[in-house]
Amino acid sequence: MMQPRVILRILATCGRRPLRVAVLLLCLTALSTLVSAREPASKKVPLPGPSDAPVKTVKVPQPADFKSTHFLLHTDLPSKEAHDLLNRLETMLKLIANYWGHPPLGTIECYVVKDLSCWPEGVLPAQGRAKIQQGAGVTLVETLNRGNQTVAAKAVVYATADHGTPQHEAVHAYCGQTFGKTGPLWYSEGMAEMGQYWHPGDASVRCPDYMIKYIRSVPPKPLAEILAEDGMPRPGKQAAFSGDSWQNYAWRWALCHLLENNPNYAPRFRLLGAGFLIGSHVGFDEAFGAMRDEIAFEYRFFLRHMDAGYRVDLCSWDWKRKFNRSSGETPKVARVAANRGWQATGALVSPDRSYEFSASGTWQLSKGGADLSADGQSDGAGRLEGVILNDFKLSQPFALSSYGKFAPPTEGKLYLRCADKWHELADNKGGMTVKLKLAGVGPKLGKPTGKADEPTDEPEPEPDNATAKAD
Repeated sequence: MMQPRVILRILATCGRRPLRVAVLLLCLTALSTLVSAREPASKKVPLPGPSDAPVKTVKVPQPADFKSTHFLLHTDLPSKEAHDLLNRLETMLKLIANYWGHPPLGTIECYVVKDLSCWPEGVLPAQGRAKIQQGAGVTLVETLNRGNQTVAAKAVVYATADHGTPQHEAVHAYCGQTFGKTGPLWYSEGMAEMGQYWHPGDASVRCPDYMIKYIRSVPPKPLAEILAEDGMPRPGKQAAFSGDSWQNYAWRWALCHLLENNPNYAPRFRLLGAGFLIGSHVGFDEAFGAMRDEIAFEYRFFLRHMDAGYRVDLCSWDWKRKFNRSSGETPKVARVAANRGWQATGALVSPDRSYEFSASGTWQLSKGGADLSADGQSDGAGRLEGVILNDFKLSQPFALSSYGKFAPPTEGKLYLRCADKWHELADNKGGMTVKLKLAGVGPKLGKPTGKADEPTDEPEPEPDNATAKAD
């Protein structure tokens, strides 16, 4: 397009020739329009400035309140996760309230934190914030006492949202708010660990794999050391304290799991725990008396064989069965269930004698599995096997079968079982009737049949000449 300066210059040179000037201007204008039409249009690329740039907004979760029948939950968890947690807490609370025989008192208040940066300063107390920063939790209990009696209590939970910590702390909160006490440290923390793994109708081991691997990879912590961790200081030794280490929690859980699920000890353990919560001064030794050796043995046995799915109740030892030596032609008869651990035969055996045996019946190693005789499978699973117990020490297990003779590896009490993985016994079915006698005395035992009497947990009646339980 022709610029104004060019046009003014042309007008100045044309002087007084208006017609020529007009024609010239008209031609120049047309020419300028034609040139402009042939030039490509310039492209303007706008650059965004500070006010033009899109603003990205990040939605930060804010703590909110959620309520159920017995819990008030303050949390930054998403709504669905918060309600799922409340459901787990209510289920657990029902179980532990039934166990301790007392309904929960009042509402349990919980602060459960997923992201600590979402919580303004001052909302959480210093002790609660510090525990959450460590990836743990704490329960603070305030009590109103009249003399030695607690007349009111209020518990508040502060916990990270990870690793079942809210359930663990909620057990403390229930005990503190309902009874005003939680018991000695080993009991309090052991039962709180149990609380987060409890499942209705399931007595199997349900703790995390890392706990199982740890317990089975190190020497067992002695029973006496666990019981000494009551939270009280002793001369020259620092008192154990809540939150000391997950490894210590693992040992406390293991002892409580054994005592609560083993029918040999569960009734007394429940009474002992109830005494702890009401302030009774009865201790472990007073509650269990002469059973301490049996508990120590079964505790070590549990730690050695523990795995996910292991059932303490199915693997408990029969300490009431009387044992004696065979002195005549009459065989001893033992019933051996496929879904149990080592089962007492009542027979005292010696390594310098040989014994005949005959096992009738069938069993299965899984629901709907094939019927097996006491010979078991080619890999040894499902085979009848024995072990000798002497002074709380076990021999190496030895293989038996449906029929034959054996010489014991040592002297002691004979126990039998169906060979299977210790944590997979629960789905086994069937059983064997096993007859046992001294070899070469009286008629030989007949070969077994494929049918056995129904296994029972009741001990066999002893003959009239039975002696007292052997040492």
